[in-house]
Amino acid sequence: MAAPDWLWIPITLWAAFAQTLRNAAQRHLTRDLGTLGATLVRFLYGLPFAALWLWVVAQFGGYALPSPSGSFAFWVTLGAVSQIVATALLLATMQERNFALGVAYSKTEIIQVAVFGFVFIGDPVTAAAAIAILLGTLGVLLLSPADPARPLASLARGWTSRAALFGLACGAGFALSAVGYRGAALALGDTPFAIAAAAALVVALAIQTVLLGGWLLWRSRAVVLRVLGAWRVSLFAGFMGAAASAGWFTAFTLETAAHVRTLGLIELVFSMAVARRLFREKLTPLELGGVALLAGGIVLVTLG
Repeated sequence: MAAPDWLWIPITLWAAFAQTLRNAAQRHLTRDLGTLGATLVRFLYGLPFAALWLWVVAQFGGYALPSPSGSFAFWVTLGAVSQIVATALLLATMQERNFALGVAYSKTEIIQVAVFGFVFIGDPVTAAAAIAILLGTLGVLLLSPADPARPLASLARGWTSRAALFGLACGAGFALSAVGYRGAALALGDTPFAIAAAAALVVALAIQTVLLGGWLLWRSRAVVLRVLGAWRVSLFAGFMGAAASAGWFTAFTLETAAHVRTLGLIELVFSMAVARRLFREKLTPLELGGVALLAGGIVLVTLG
């Protein structure tokens, strides 16, 4: 039986909510383990939960495990490797002197998802979707401006800087990751969406654990030892990471990556709600404008 056309919407909302909780759990791990160490936590400790989810879907759904093809292997590897590279580029961006500009440019991920999805796997981009993507991107840029006084002018002036180029490359990496995961799901053909998403998630996390874990063992074994030693606090981050990824992967099997990632920007709204609840932070007029644009993009992509 085919999934309802609207099913990707609540699944994406769940993924964004779970990712908000994962980020909150992972924040202190980043301080203790560094960006790459905390990223390894997400993969290493998320893999057992993803494998359990695959078993649950197969057993209770009555599905056979899908037979991987060369096309599936290519797309899921592209997604897994691109995500690692994008994380490393984000780290490099944040080490630049003008890191705020680079981080702002990394937010062009949603536009790049739409372009790569159309070019590589033929995902259509309607006029409504294009407007939603632009509104969402502008909203994100206003919420994390490189220069609060002149948020858009600073982007126009600094696009050739080293930090901006790192940021663009980082956004491209995350965009290729989303498109790769969607391509992996499509490569499984008529496989039911739930088992296709769960299988792709397990394979991707296994690849990422081996590649990033192996690289850190070679370059910085102490980080790996700290990751293993922090298993108690890492389990929740791994669980929420697997829960969020299960949502993203499932949504990618049902809808284009550009639509999913645009709706997924609601994660920023969740994060701001948490910040206001915990820290009593107030929104500036610039942030209110960003939220309004973001909401417009989210509503448009949902209705479209």
